[in-house]
Amino acid sequence: MRYLKQNELDLASRYLFLSMAITVIRQDRKHMEQGKFKIKEPYMEMLGKMELEAREERRKLRKQMDQMKLQVVESGRNDSFTSFLFLAHGYEEKRNYFNPAIRKKVENILFELMRKSQRSAQHGDQQPQVSNGNGPLE
Repeated sequence: MRYLKQNELDLASRYLFLSMAITVIRQDRKHMEQGKFKIKEPYMEMLGKMELEAREERRKLRKQMDQMKLQVVESGRNDSFTSFLFLAHGYEEKRNYFNPAIRKKVENILFELMRKSQRSAQHGDQQPQVSNGNGPLE
C-alpha cells in the first residue's frame, strides 16, 4: 500500500539521488586531483561549481523534508537492486530500485548540474570566451 503522496515521493527521491550525485562528484574530484591530466583546473572548477549547486539544492530539499517530517534511508542492497525506506506520517514505505536505473538517474542529475554550472559561469562570473578553433567567437 502506498502511504506517500506523489509530491513527497518526488521530493525524497530527488534528495536521495542528489545525495548520490554529490558523492560521485566528490569521488571524481579525488580522481581528478590524483590523475595525470595536463591541465586540471577547468575540470576541478566545473566539479566544484556542480557540487556547490547540488549542495545548495539538497539543503533546500532537506529543509522541506524536515518540515514535512519526511525521511529516506537505504535499507539494503544486492547485485541488482537497492532498497530504500521512505518514512512519513508514521508509516514506512519500502521501494526497490534497479541499480542501473539509479545510475541513470544520477547521471541525468550530473548532466543537469553541468548545465547549471555552465550557465552560472556565463552569466555570473563573466569568464573570457575562448574560441573552439572553428572560427570567431560568437
